[in-house]
Amino acid sequence: MKMLDSKIPEGLLADKWNNYKAKAKLVNPANRKKLHVIVVGTGLAGASCAASLAEQGYNVQSFCFQDSARRAHSVAAQGGVNAAKNYKNDGDSIFRMFYDTIKGGDFRSREANVYRLAECSASLIDQSVAQGVPFAREYGGYLNNRSFGGVQVSRTFYARGQTGQQLLLGAYQSLLRQVNTGKVTMHTRHEMLELVLVDGKAKGIIARNLETGALERHAADVVVLATGGYGKVYYLSTLAMGCNSSAIWRAHKKGAYMAGVSWIQFHPTCLPQHGENQSKLTLMSESLRNDGRIWVPKKVGDDRKPNSIPEEERDYYLERRYPAFGNLAPRDISSRAAKERIDAGYGAGPMKNAVYLDFSDAIAAQGKKNIEAKYSNLFAMYEKINGIDAYKEPMLISPAAHFTMGGLWVDYELMTTIPGLFALGEANFSDHGANRLGANSLLQACVDGYYIAPYTIPNYLAGELKTPKISTDHPAFAEAEKSVREQLNRFLESKGTLSADYFHKTIGRLLYEKCGLSRTKENLKEAILDIQSLKASFEKDLLITGDDTLNSELEKAGRIADYIELAELMCHDALQREESCGAHFREEYQTSDGEAVRNDSDFCYVSAWEWKGKKQSPKLHKEQLTFKSVELAVRSYK
Repeated sequence: MKMLDSKIPEGLLADKWNNYKAKAKLVNPANRKKLHVIVVGTGLAGASCAASLAEQGYNVQSFCFQDSARRAHSVAAQGGVNAAKNYKNDGDSIFRMFYDTIKGGDFRSREANVYRLAECSASLIDQSVAQGVPFAREYGGYLNNRSFGGVQVSRTFYARGQTGQQLLLGAYQSLLRQVNTGKVTMHTRHEMLELVLVDGKAKGIIARNLETGALERHAADVVVLATGGYGKVYYLSTLAMGCNSSAIWRAHKKGAYMAGVSWIQFHPTCLPQHGENQSKLTLMSESLRNDGRIWVPKKVGDDRKPNSIPEEERDYYLERRYPAFGNLAPRDISSRAAKERIDAGYGAGPMKNAVYLDFSDAIAAQGKKNIEAKYSNLFAMYEKINGIDAYKEPMLISPAAHFTMGGLWVDYELMTTIPGLFALGEANFSDHGANRLGANSLLQACVDGYYIAPYTIPNYLAGELKTPKISTDHPAFAEAEKSVREQLNRFLESKGTLSADYFHKTIGRLLYEKCGLSRTKENLKEAILDIQSLKASFEKDLLITGDDTLNSELEKAGRIADYIELAELMCHDALQREESCGAHFREEYQTSDGEAVRNDSDFCYVSAWEWKGKKQSPKLHKEQLTFKSVELAVRSYK
């Protein structure tokens, strides 16, 4: 085991980012056109990074598996984006936002990274407005704000319930501007299947053309992964079906460490599962918790319609347990509280797997028109899916796998343990600790791409100018392509009887039960053995129909093979961390009233794992966390 160097700059916390920028190496404009960058992923992090670097003059190749960069999953983030601009004059500041994020992550993230996130937040709002993002405004024309879970101020800027989509359109138009200038080459319907290393440095990728099946070699001076999170490992999640972990997992197997992989956020405001044949859960924006009150019946197994249950027979359990924050308690706490009520028999809905989100008080106080102005598209979506008018009857919501705080380990520069390989947005672990506060995901993705990578990547590239150029004829590309081809052939030649979806559903159920909202030592040990058995079954029982051209089943097989290996690492990580922190809730470590018990003396570090081989246990490395600007404290929202 080795202690990891996060390369945090010297100086006071508020000065670190400026100190870094002042000393960062630069590349002059004439030399930028000689350098090539690969960016995998076209969501907010990938599109903003590609556009920013191309604007500087670098040659960028951009890859996505969708048919358009506009289909990246960033569109699904609904509720808003945080920024410490204090428009409401309610006590917000950069430091307050920094502290809320550190506390929200249960003191398991780096001070320097989190402060930089808060520091850059104000610039993002100004840039987005200049791009034409239609943020909500007050009567006088000022941008409006609302609150999100885990904070007591209003710092969330929003565009109704489609903030992610609007921000992505801003990044997309910036990206397309560079495509039109010729500085960005766009590769849609391409999936990265391997990272290419030369002399230990990232120098390219092997990508599969999903329309023809052809394997392609692409070389560059630096590779950026902005491919999102891996929550779809649970099968039922808020993520789109195409979301996957393969890009970061293939990089992990080439030497990039994975960090905090068991820190998985379950969103408390999703539509509940309604049947066995479902493949996805629908996210309802957390912003709804600003005006909706969450409750369950006080009577076990109550089958009455919600409007028939009188006020005195309703348990507003978040308001009861967490009076200081109430319905805006952080996501991990709110999700566990919902699960506790459901498991205790107080669940609502046809499958008794949900709780109520009730807007009757808000409508009575503010009027239906004001609620419509804030959430109309969300209410319309709910009615379209469920056939229920949420203006008249409470919504049914339930926790669901959502955001992954874990990802590739990166230093302060967002570079992984592989030189020349950077990871941005949800693909890295860096800012959120053990739990992400709502409306910080859009912020991190944009800040990484617009403001951090354009400094840190050139700082690396300045040292690559004198390095000999690598072409796709290099033996490392041939070797990487061969390994990809061999895996695809193994899938096609497998003569089993079970579909890729069968294995995906199986691993998802297993993780929900044993490495989900809560975990135990016994369950995690069982899960590791179960996953190893499933891995063996996958290798001999998989059946892939079709050939190696246009074949979605072949695509799934590779992604699910990666999920199975990732799931095992998640369980190792959860088993090793003998404490409860944020979204990682070990039942052995809780107070008498069910709150998490953190162990700062033994686990105040980031767990970073090294791949040691297919049949070997992963190796743990630690990045010790030190807190100089905040005091470690028991995380309380009561």
